[in-house]
Amino acid sequence: MRQQTTPRHHAMRTLPLLLALAMGMTAATAAGGDAPAPDQRAAAAVAAMTLDEKIQTVFGYFSTDFKGTARPKDGVPFTAGFIAGVERLGIPHQQLTDAGMGVATQPSEQPRARTALPAGIATAASWNPALAYAGGAMIGQEARLSGHNVMLVGGVNLQREPRNGRNFEYAGEDPLLSGVMVGEAIRGVQSNHVVATVKHFAYNNQETGRTKVDVRIGDAAGRMSDLLAFQIAIERGDPGAVMCGYNLVNGFYACENDYLLNQVLKRDWGYKGYVMSDWGATHSTIPAALNGLDQQSGWPFDLSPYFNGALKEAVENGHVPPARLDDMARRILRAMYANGLMEHPVRVEPEKIDVAASAAVSQAAAEEGIVLLKNDKGLLPLTNTYTTIAIIGGHADVGVLSGGGSSQVYPAGGSPVPNEGPASFPGPTVYLPSSPLKALAARLHAKFVYHDGKDAAAAAKVAAGSDLAIVFATQWTAESLDQPDLSLPNRQDETIAAVAAAGKPTVVVLETGSPVTMPWLGAVDAVLAAWYPGSSGGEAIARVLTGEVDASGRLPATFPRSVAQLPRARVDGTGLPEAARFSTDYNIEGAAVGYKWFEKKGHQPLFAFGHGLSYTSFSYTGLSAKADGGAIAVRFKTANTGKRAGKAVPQVYVSKVGAGWEAPKRLGGWDKLALAPGQSGESRIGIDPRVLAVFDTRANQWRIAAGEYVVTLAEAADKPVATVKVRLPARAFAAGAR
Repeated sequence: MRQQTTPRHHAMRTLPLLLALAMGMTAATAAGGDAPAPDQRAAAAVAAMTLDEKIQTVFGYFSTDFKGTARPKDGVPFTAGFIAGVERLGIPHQQLTDAGMGVATQPSEQPRARTALPAGIATAASWNPALAYAGGAMIGQEARLSGHNVMLVGGVNLQREPRNGRNFEYAGEDPLLSGVMVGEAIRGVQSNHVVATVKHFAYNNQETGRTKVDVRIGDAAGRMSDLLAFQIAIERGDPGAVMCGYNLVNGFYACENDYLLNQVLKRDWGYKGYVMSDWGATHSTIPAALNGLDQQSGWPFDLSPYFNGALKEAVENGHVPPARLDDMARRILRAMYANGLMEHPVRVEPEKIDVAASAAVSQAAAEEGIVLLKNDKGLLPLTNTYTTIAIIGGHADVGVLSGGGSSQVYPAGGSPVPNEGPASFPGPTVYLPSSPLKALAARLHAKFVYHDGKDAAAAAKVAAGSDLAIVFATQWTAESLDQPDLSLPNRQDETIAAVAAAGKPTVVVLETGSPVTMPWLGAVDAVLAAWYPGSSGGEAIARVLTGEVDASGRLPATFPRSVAQLPRARVDGTGLPEAARFSTDYNIEGAAVGYKWFEKKGHQPLFAFGHGLSYTSFSYTGLSAKADGGAIAVRFKTANTGKRAGKAVPQVYVSKVGAGWEAPKRLGGWDKLALAPGQSGESRIGIDPRVLAVFDTRANQWRIAAGEYVVTLAEAADKPVATVKVRLPARAFAAGAR
């Protein structure tokens, strides 16, 4: 009589096989064959896990003492998060670090010093995807050597609101530029066997009331703007995790939003990674689990440990299907296997960080991200024709400003400027010790005189006694705080105007996180947008000012003339009690974000999207475009017609002849070419079909209408060079296709 195999006997026999598969120790691997696919390994690991092991995989702790809760003993101290591993299955701990600009540290007596990249908006201003990748690879390596295998990096929220305090972490207002640049940064991070996290999904576009605001926006408008930026970044970077935001979207919290997480992200886009919550953005157990959240982050930021004991009970009682918990754990493990976290365990080895190499990566990004906004009479680049140069404001004698909040990277030796910001989060205000004054003094044979700029009359007197004045104007922006308007704070506009009135050539260097207004623009000779330029920012600013490198940055966001040009006169929620719930209507502009809104409304900005001057000149010829596989292929030539080496950033915009788009034109692509005097180069750009399409919500498809399309080659959104028309047939394709 044949003996039956009971489920218990079967489990006992298969468990060793599951363990081996989960750990990648198959016979084929041992013999030098290919390792099992991440999906296969993750499924095997989940099948071998106990209920308690699955629960601990989906529940994360803040790795810092907080609210009377001690950090986990195995967590890297003063960092963002910790999720316990499963040693018997070869699953390591997840050690999470905040990472907008580099390896961040929670405020402490001795924060770890690491290299700071320029602000995300500065890297976007380089329009150079290779630099975004290099920056991601650098901070990913520093994270690994600091003991981290998950970086909370990849901010792709569009700049709908120029007063948003976190704009400096993001990549501007256009979904294509933002998605490409952030996607490349994610790829760079994950090249180090470190999971990256694209965030904050979705519409987390203001800090005022960020946990209470309900964003109202239609599906089509979202798919063609903010969601498209995320979609492109995910396609390009394949991040292991997506972080859902604090806000509500159309009535539901982003971290328990079935539409965002289950329908768009996982169904339409086929995303295979996991969704983690922002710290304090989880609000339930059963709805959050069923509606797509895979991991609760940063307990005790939330009101309750929703994904710990409560989730276990919900699974045991059948309120959350066991298969859903398995899916949550499987997605997390798949991201870990896909990025090699098991085979490449992290260790705390900061002594192996090549500080000089990291600084060089940061400096290269800063140099290409600096935008020359104005340069009357060719004042720049500076030469050795000045006897005395006044450096005014911005603590430029000792350093450069950085943005505040969770992305704060601390420099070796601490900030050279006593904290001028809030004593608690999102402070402190940190300056990075890379002095523009010292870097300029090393390059120019002049006497340098410094004034802090806090007294306008005194600053003007110093400028009057000099041959040239360079004013450094700063705007500290930070997580949890929006700007009240677009003006420079602390009466700096008065100082700049007074210095300019002294009658000497005047240069303004802006260290800001967002666009600012410039009532003094007509009185100064040159303006640079240096953003927050990172650990080597002083050197980068000096090299651009003196022409050691070309000014090759271009604006990734429009600079308005005033708040009157914006869709909202003030940030919604301003002045309301802290606990007040309110909504903001993004259907006002819909998909017409930034330059699209300005062109649609006929507003003339202070500086247009894509604007940026160079120290040389370029010509553009031979523009051609043709239909290509349902999209458009574009070709043209760029030549350096000046006397200096420089970097051109030709931009391609597309528009539909006739009605049907949210705005007259969209960015379709760009190139960045380094050219010597007299040298030329050819660019070939393929227009993403989604840039040519309108999203059809009813059919859940992209639709390209048949007809004529205008392809415009331009130096900025408001500076066309040449146009050509191309005819396209009608085409429809799935929400997750292109």
